Order: sequence, then structure tokens, then C-alpha cells
Amino acid sequence: MARVKRKSKNKRLPRGSYQKGWNEGFAAGRPYGYHLGACESAVKSCAGAGAGAQRPVRVLFVVSGQGDPYATIERGLLEALRPLVAELLVVSPFDDVAGAAITARPDLVLVFNGLNYVSPETIQSIRNNGVRTAVWFTDDPYYADLSVNIALQYDLVFTQELSCVELYRTAGCTDVHYIPLAASPRIYRPQRVAAVSHTDVCFLGTAYRSRIGLFDQMAAYLAGKKTLIVGRWWERLGSYELLKPAIRGEAAWLSTDDTVSCYNGAHIVINHHRTFDDDEVNANTRRVPAFSPNPRTFEIAACGTLQMVDAREDIARFYTPGQEIVTYSSVEDLTGKLEYYLSHPIERNRIALGGLVRTLKEHTYPVRLQTLLKAAFGG
Repeated sequence: MARVKRKSKNKRLPRGSYQKGWNEGFAAGRPYGYHLGACESAVKSCAGAGAGAQRPVRVLFVVSGQGDPYATIERGLLEALRPLVAELLVVSPFDDVAGAAITARPDLVLVFNGLNYVSPETIQSIRNNGVRTAVWFTDDPYYADLSVNIALQYDLVFTQELSCVELYRTAGCTDVHYIPLAASPRIYRPQRVAAVSHTDVCFLGTAYRSRIGLFDQMAAYLAGKKTLIVGRWWERLGSYELLKPAIRGEAAWLSTDDTVSCYNGAHIVINHHRTFDDDEVNANTRRVPAFSPNPRTFEIAACGTLQMVDAREDIARFYTPGQEIVTYSSVEDLTGKLEYYLSHPIERNRIALGGLVRTLKEHTYPVRLQTLLKAAFGG
């Protein structure tokens, strides 16, 4: 009688380099999949967080007219603002803004960014017809030489930079409020990306002088990692040839979808703010300091990715360092923390998840806009 061979319950794993690759891929994929599942669970559990009651007011919103990244921010803002007001009208600064305001007579005209295109005569005409006006500055304090005069034209002033509140009050503005930017969870969210798009370290942004200094000092370290750097002017790096394989400098800005993919594909995203005293790009001769986080801070966190950010004074108001974000104070501090968290995925993902949850609960545009509407209308 022939003996029947029983099939083994365990498949024999391939040997050699293939087996090594399989083992490494499994080891890397398991924490990635677990973290993505935890992020998806957090998004579901926080659904509806920050939703507010509708106010019986009409708002005319004037977009910046400057394209991305402002257009993406505005998309998230408008989506969040519509259910919070009785009527939302949207116009471009290239439209007849004064005519639209005088005809519609909204309770508030809100100009976003406000540094370009909307003239003082336009705002004065609107005010002369009894319509309240507000500006929300989003590039403070980098153009304070311009914004301080523009602010005086409006009834209300909102700024995303804490240090500029006193600047505008001292200049003569009587109704000034600190309203930082935030993230839109519909745009910036955790998502699965192909393994080919995964990186160890990612940085998106323009190569300002301070950033060049930082990346030149850590070039040798980054060259040994799977690094992605995207933005303009990076050819000014002293170590450009060393980091050239990691640099995508073909465009000043990525599309929103590509940005979200880059954040989601990275183990760690570096967020190094521009400096307030760089006269090459700024108009800030008063040297008004920069305390507050940029919108990228909230957008990275909303993707569920660990973020390392330079230790600005106001960061701890929004995220707890070591629990929801990681801060650094020097290039040595940054490289040491990069190495630690790249080799400790569980801790890395724990902090990233904490940042995601904090963002979904407190740092979305529905939350920010409720604060803005309360400042404008009370209650």
C-alpha cells in the first residue's frame, strides 16, 4: 500500500536573500499596518469633534487669490464655515468686492490673508456703507512692514501669530484676536501609500537660509537614510551633490494629494520654521518675533505621522512634546532624535497617534472658525 504524504501546515519559507527580504518586509510592514489601523480607528472615534451650532449670520469670504498653498487652506476653511453660518458668499479679490458687499450686505466681510489685491479704497467703501470688515493675516510676522498698515483699514483683525497681537494693538487697531491656522481632516488624513513611496525622513519646503544651514550640517546623516526633500532653491546647499538623489526641486509646491502622500509615506517629517529675521525673503524690519506654529504643523499631525519641529515658544500650547510631537533645539538634538525614533517604531507611532488625536479634537477648522465667529459676533 502506497504511503500518502501529508502536506505540512507550514509553508517552507524561501531561503537566502529572498528570505531575508521577506523577513525584513514583514518586520517593517507589521508596525506600519498596525499604526494605520490605529489611525483609522482614531479618525472614526473623533468624527464630528469640534462641530458647532449654526449662527444666524451672513458672511462674505474673500479668498486670497494667490493659489496654493492658500487655495488648499481656503478649501478646508470654506467647507468648515458653510455649516456654521446661515449664508456664506465667496468672492475673489479680482471680482467687484465692494459691489458684492454693498449689494448683499452681509454681517461680515472676511478677507483671507489680505496682503495682496484688496485695496484700501475697496475696504473703505464697504465700511462707509455700514458693513463690518475683518482681515485674517496668515503670514505674520514675515511681512509685518506691510500688514501693520493694512490692519488699520479693517474693523477686526485676526492673526495666526501670537506676537503680532500686540503689534496691531499698539498701531491703533482696537479689535485684534489670535486665531492660528489648523488642518482640514478631509484633506490631510492618514492613508495607505505604496511601499515604494515610503521614506525614513521627509522635508517639504523652500530652502531658506536657516534651513540650508541646518541641512548642510546634517547632510552626511541624511544621505545615509532614505530621505526626501521637496521644494525650491535647494541647489544652494553646500552639500547639494551629496543630497541631490534625495531632492525634488522641480516645483515650488507639490499638489495637495502629493503632499499628503509624502507625509503618509514618511516615518518622520521634519518641520523647520522659517526665521523672522531673514531679510532675503521677509519684510519685517521691526524684527517682530515668530512664536506660533505654521499650518504645516497641524497638517502633518493630521496625517498620523511623527513630526519633529524646531522648538518655537508657542508649540506647547497645541501639542505636548514627547507625547504628541517631538521638538528639537539644535542639529545634534535633531539627528539624535531622528536616529532614536527611526529605530523605535512603537514609540514613534505612539507619539504620532497622540498628535493625530489632539489635532482631530482641537486643531481643525471647525474649531478655529467657531472661535473666530465668537470673536466677531459674541456669544
